[in-house]
Amino acid sequence: MPASASSSSSFLFLYAGLFFLVVIMMLPTSDSSEPANSGNITNNNTTSPLQQQLSVEYYSKTCPQLEQLVASVTFQQFHESPISGPATIRLFFHDCFVEGCDASILISSKPGSSALAEKDAHDNKDIAGEAYDSIEKAKSLIETKCPGIVSCADILAIAARDFVHLAGGPYYQVKKGRWDGRVSMASSVSSNIPRANSTVDDLLKLFASKGLTLEDLVVLSGAHTIGFAHCEHFVDRLYHYKGTKKPDPYIDPRLLKALRMTCPASGGNTDVVAPFDVTTPFVFDHVYYMNLQVKMGLLATDQALFLDPRTRPVVVSLGKDKKKFFQAFADAMEKMGSIGVKRGGKNVEIRRNCAQNV
Repeated sequence: MPASASSSSSFLFLYAGLFFLVVIMMLPTSDSSEPANSGNITNNNTTSPLQQQLSVEYYSKTCPQLEQLVASVTFQQFHESPISGPATIRLFFHDCFVEGCDASILISSKPGSSALAEKDAHDNKDIAGEAYDSIEKAKSLIETKCPGIVSCADILAIAARDFVHLAGGPYYQVKKGRWDGRVSMASSVSSNIPRANSTVDDLLKLFASKGLTLEDLVVLSGAHTIGFAHCEHFVDRLYHYKGTKKPDPYIDPRLLKALRMTCPASGGNTDVVAPFDVTTPFVFDHVYYMNLQVKMGLLATDQALFLDPRTRPVVVSLGKDKKKFFQAFADAMEKMGSIGVKRGGKNVEIRRNCAQNV
């Protein structure tokens, strides 16, 4: 799912977001098994997500302070680099949708190799570097306390939860026990990641291939309650929607005007971004769904969730009840967090350096 800007554009990220909010407010209103302690795992027990042995207490004996260690890093990152939150949540989504929740997105491409790793795929190029930094900082700290014990995949799942909660969202227990995958190919990314121009049919098909339902699609899209998207992901809606040379009719005129001030039809700065949730962009809440009902969705895929009769009832329901959204989101994150979980085999390990495949 398209999201936050790169670390090189932190200033533009903050400037554009705040400028955008000021502009739109001024416009007139319109109608426990225990993990191995090192290296590669050699058994061959790979099973379906529903059969995985994930557990909240997985590290209770081997690294009991794990949650506190991760929290110390995410708390600092959240306050020093706010972009870390939505970027890390997006990182978790993109990891789970490609090769399963195995931290393969964290692996760096080998120097000189033409076969790029997932993180260097076009669809991942604008994930903010602060997301990767957050996981590496947490991993480095954990290695000083529990060396060779905790997987990068579990750290990513915990960090994503922490950032959801720090932004005002639900706190939920994270089941652990994932091991790190060693296969990371950029060529596997495009077909497994939602795109800004995907139809609801496309999205439903993709989510179904991951064992996720229509309700999961709408609920997990609620992560767009925080975060920002680059202009390239929605500029066609503003000037040339579906080849019409006109703007998308399902976009509020105020939002259209504000977005055009931020994102020109051509020649604009590629680092400029706009918030998914134009009302409360820094708060994890259910306002995202309320915005969709008044043509205030940023991406075409966001707005389509309200326009499509299959997904509209879920949008309306979640827009009425923040508590219901929070519970549904926690449940959906647990479900997504079990996609393709690896528990053994020749291509898994417990990495000591999340970016380095041994």
